[in-house]
Amino acid sequence: MELTLKIVDADGFLLANSTGQDETFLVYRQSYSEGDCVIVEASEAGHVFLALDNAVHPALVYMREGAYSLAVPFGDKRKSYSPNAFKGDIHRLSARGARPGEIAQRRNLALNPWDDHANCTLFPHARASVETRGEAAFAARNAIDGEKANDNHGFWPYTSWGINRDPQAALTVEFGRPVRIDEIVFYLRADFPHDSWWEKASVTFSDGRSFPFPLVKSGAAQSFAIEPCIIQWVQLHGLVKAGDASPFPALTQLEIWGTEVPGAVAVAVEDEVGRAAFAPIL
Repeated sequence: MELTLKIVDADGFLLANSTGQDETFLVYRQSYSEGDCVIVEASEAGHVFLALDNAVHPALVYMREGAYSLAVPFGDKRKSYSPNAFKGDIHRLSARGARPGEIAQRRNLALNPWDDHANCTLFPHARASVETRGEAAFAARNAIDGEKANDNHGFWPYTSWGINRDPQAALTVEFGRPVRIDEIVFYLRADFPHDSWWEKASVTFSDGRSFPFPLVKSGAAQSFAIEPCIIQWVQLHGLVKAGDASPFPALTQLEIWGTEVPGAVAVAVEDEVGRAAFAPIL
């Protein structure tokens, strides 16, 4: 797999780039300006380790298509990241094709600290029907960024998915290819008494099955084993709030544990309402 890292400005002008076979590094010796983008290109779909800033944990992710672009965050969008992220006048970026053993191991398949609203090529990807006031500190991406501190809210590392008091709120995590899952873990936001919590949450899988899970007032991991199944996405919904005075339940992290499906690839099809879906070829 040939991998390329690029920095481009708001006009698309190339500021720096680096290309390598299976691994590449880019050292950018300038401060970022608003409108700059970090771009990752791959010669084929596959799993890559991305480290696009030294203040954000590297992550194993899946690139379904040839290019991924991340707008360097400024303003409100910075609240989702460490105050040290994307700062300074020297930046080290790296991308590496994952090794077979790394791909095969059981892991949290819902982890992607590089996700954002505009992402449609780097998986997993989280999207939601609602986010509190449209603020970055409560965006869907926060539920899969790996940050689990949950005894406060509104800024890094206490980011979360906020539902804007909407009982019909739903969060979908897309994997971009078939995966085999066997466990779901919830980390509720636990800034009590500011926060409320959900007594029950339901999860629907892309295979059509749906299950309710009982939850308790706790900031600890709440883990549920499920019968192993091959899916392409999960949706969290049916959130039943506890009967306390606070109107603010929220989700700090959702983990989906499992393994890759050997030999599986994703083929784009359309579902009954014309949205892109993916069918496995084994």
